[in-house]
Amino acid sequence: MTDLVCVGCGPGDPDLLTVKAVKAIRNADVIICPTSKEGKTSIAYSIITSVIDSSKKPEIINLVFPMVKDKETLESTWERNAQAIANVIKSGKNVVYLTVGDPSLYSTWIYIQRELKAKYPEIKITVIPGIVSMFAFASKVGISIAEGDETVAVIPACYDLSRVKETAKNCDTMIFLKDGRYFDQVITLLKEAGFSDNSIFAIAQDIGTDEEIVKKLTLGEVTKDAFTNKYFSIMVVKRV
Repeated sequence: MTDLVCVGCGPGDPDLLTVKAVKAIRNADVIICPTSKEGKTSIAYSIITSVIDSSKKPEIINLVFPMVKDKETLESTWERNAQAIANVIKSGKNVVYLTVGDPSLYSTWIYIQRELKAKYPEIKITVIPGIVSMFAFASKVGISIAEGDETVAVIPACYDLSRVKETAKNCDTMIFLKDGRYFDQVITLLKEAGFSDNSIFAIAQDIGTDEEIVKKLTLGEVTKDAFTNKYFSIMVVKRV
């Protein structure tokens, strides 16, 4: 049986793919791409198109992972898609599974990997890490994520604001990922948690793509038009 390779595709810029990732992609017979709905282009696939070996013409398979919170729907999706991946691997082909960013950080891959290990233990899995958006973002803005003994919190989306506030009281850097629709709700909360108006405020959307937008202000300078409604967004607030 051929192994499965999960490739972290980074934040969006093909030049930020690792050498190891490019080698795996070019060696693939089948590339499996996650997408949020049927007929929608996979963001992960759009990152790697320029590095595919055109002479090899790998088969491209899109697997739908609906963006819902219902646990039963999610679990049945993971089970179904893990089975589909296993069936492809059993055919003896070199299979690569793509994921945006890094496979180990807020990635659907985590659940697929658990399914595969539990039900198809004979499949050997290799994971190739990718550059995470927060680090690509920090390099563009020119800030540090952490230094010395500073502490960092990474928040996937601001659904529980009371929990975010308690976390903010004990952290020097707050990183909010994924859902820009919630960012404006946390400014007052962060100030109440002790972040001064001089704190660094940086926000971006579509990092590493042609549609990239990056802003850097102080927390006191933030107005409502600083925010983004895009899902693939990031906001960093750092005590000064």
